[in-house]
Amino acid sequence: MARELNKLTALTVKSAPAGMYGDGGSLWLIKSDEKYGKWILRVHVYGRRREMGLGTYPRVSLKDARAEAEKWRRVALDGKDPIKQREADRRAAQRNMHILRDVAADAFESHKTSLKGDGKAGRWMSPLELHILPKLGGMPVAEIDQIDIRDTLRPIWKAKPDTAVKALNRLNLCIRHAGALGLPVDLQATDRAKLLLGSQDKKVKHIPSLPWQDTPAFYQSLNESTITQLALRLLILTAVRASPLRFARLEQFDVEGAVWTIPADMMKGQRGKTDDFIVPLSPAALGVIEQARPFARDGFLFPSMRKGVISDATMGAYMSRAKLEARPHGFRSSFRTWVEEKTETPRVIAEECLAHSVRGKVESAYNRSQVVEKRRIVMDRWGAFVSGQERANILDIWKSEA
Repeated sequence: MARELNKLTALTVKSAPAGMYGDGGSLWLIKSDEKYGKWILRVHVYGRRREMGLGTYPRVSLKDARAEAEKWRRVALDGKDPIKQREADRRAAQRNMHILRDVAADAFESHKTSLKGDGKAGRWMSPLELHILPKLGGMPVAEIDQIDIRDTLRPIWKAKPDTAVKALNRLNLCIRHAGALGLPVDLQATDRAKLLLGSQDKKVKHIPSLPWQDTPAFYQSLNESTITQLALRLLILTAVRASPLRFARLEQFDVEGAVWTIPADMMKGQRGKTDDFIVPLSPAALGVIEQARPFARDGFLFPSMRKGVISDATMGAYMSRAKLEARPHGFRSSFRTWVEEKTETPRVIAEECLAHSVRGKVESAYNRSQVVEKRRIVMDRWGAFVSGQERANILDIWKSEA
């Protein structure tokens, strides 16, 4: 026989004194006094009785308590534990409410060990913080779709194509990170958004460089022993990228061996690899290092005026004040063009000077130590050229290598 339901009335519930009152169907109201109480549902699961709280009275009304009781009775009839099911639903709801801003922070923590300098420069998060999080940061990541992404990136998709792509790629990593956490995200959302955004009409922008013929004059104009000028001089002499130079530490320099060992994680494209990059130091470069050593702070050869290291923009700002269009990174192009036009340096050696990996071809002709020594010949002559010590002609030094 079916158990009688809905025994109680709203008036009875409101006026009843302390005690236990059954509404039927195993729904009970336990009143602690005339005003307050709590609802419980008694269910049998796996052969044992369990009591499930359905909320407090009067916050949960009789009508609402009956609806909840019916919902969980059906779960019990399906052979499931309603208490465990409710907890699972609650956890799922919490996962669904993880907002993008929190997911991005967690994704950064997971990835930062693979980033240059553990991501301390902030470049990994910058595209997100500038272009994604202001609009989508407060949204549950599971609710973000291609339309949200398209509308967020549309203002910069064509105007700032490189920045927009970086932002999209970072967002894709965050969504995949959320998926790995078990959140019900759309892993294809960024791909669909890219289709909706359309082509970007990207134009390759080359970093302005100083002609190699003009590099000695600029180098020799750097005749003050300031951190900025010394950094620029070493940048020119070594043809390295700005980042490893800015973060150069005293212990990386072997003055006796005339080499600078740049850790692999500071080299572009070397993340995950274990090979450090060896830079042969010309006599001119060794001189600059000795001049800069007294300015070192916290182990860094080129510290900033306040804390940390010289900023990325400091050297560029100096060149702007000198009314030059060329940028510091362009000296790598100046060096490479000089090598191409004024020497007969084998291409593989020239590329290795710039840390452009052609290792397979190099190793087929030279072992590792030979490569460094052949690069030293080039860097010594480049140093002599830019510092005004000799002409830019080293055709003869490679004749013995033919």
